[in-house]
Amino acid sequence: MSGDRTTQGAADHARWISGFLEAQAAELDASENTRLAYGRDLMAFSEYLRARGFEAVTREDIEGFLVDCDTQGLAQSTRARRLSAIKQLYRFAYEEGWRADNPALKIKGPGRVKSLPKTLSEAEVDALLSASRSLGRTDHDRLRNTCLMELLYATGMRVSELVTLPVAATRGDPRVLLVRGKGGKERMVPLSPPARDALCAWLSARDAGEEAARLDHGAKPSPFLFPSTGKAGHLTRHRFYGLIKEIAVAAGVSPAKVTPHRLRHAFATHLLANGADLRAIQTLLGHADLATTEIYTHVLEERLRDLVLTHHPLSDTQSRPDE
Repeated sequence: MSGDRTTQGAADHARWISGFLEAQAAELDASENTRLAYGRDLMAFSEYLRARGFEAVTREDIEGFLVDCDTQGLAQSTRARRLSAIKQLYRFAYEEGWRADNPALKIKGPGRVKSLPKTLSEAEVDALLSASRSLGRTDHDRLRNTCLMELLYATGMRVSELVTLPVAATRGDPRVLLVRGKGGKERMVPLSPPARDALCAWLSARDAGEEAARLDHGAKPSPFLFPSTGKAGHLTRHRFYGLIKEIAVAAGVSPAKVTPHRLRHAFATHLLANGADLRAIQTLLGHADLATTEIYTHVLEERLRDLVLTHHPLSDTQSRPDE
């Protein structure tokens, strides 16, 4: 009998999770990566509950799951993320009428530890950009790598936004690009002259490669700026992650320090350090809340502190008159 209850519970969990994720995709336009993360967290909750159905879960069950996560030694951020997924599931279930109450409504999570984003120096970014121009087996690869890196640093795009960028958005030597970000929100990002040059060179090589594939194999043109023969049809996030590590090695920068997201941090911190307005950076990054962008002010604070310590007449205690 216990086996039957477990099977029934698993089926119930799967129905709830799939319904929730489908709604996330259809109504909120959540990205595939977000949905996968929700799915993993809710499956962990499902395994904890075993035969107990989602419709019978109590506040104590959810709190017990969080305690279990803590006992496993899971990071505070992981526990906070799992609770967030559960809260959203039960909010959805309540709105859909699957439950008459929301057992997760008043549960307070462990919160998140906001650490300062790790970034790269301007010299390190220059080395990465330089290395991208020479890394690759063919001219085609080298032009693609250069374009990837120049666009990423010039715009601060998320890697998912970069690899799925439509080629139509890049035609005509644009000064700005229209980027579709989280939740389907669109924003304009300007292109630097080096990024425009790299884009122009890559488009020429890309289009020539597409035309050759059409003539040789009857291949259909790709809608993406960075096409691939894989299932996704474009360069994947994982492939680019590996590629940027190779570029780091070639640049003499520790691969452990270099990720696509860290270049996004570098874009923001370097702009702020050189006097850019925080609101402008928020718009360029596509942050919904200014508070998310404010974490980059640590760069400005460090500059101001150094300025005071270096130039203020009272910064040297030995120069003060005796009291």
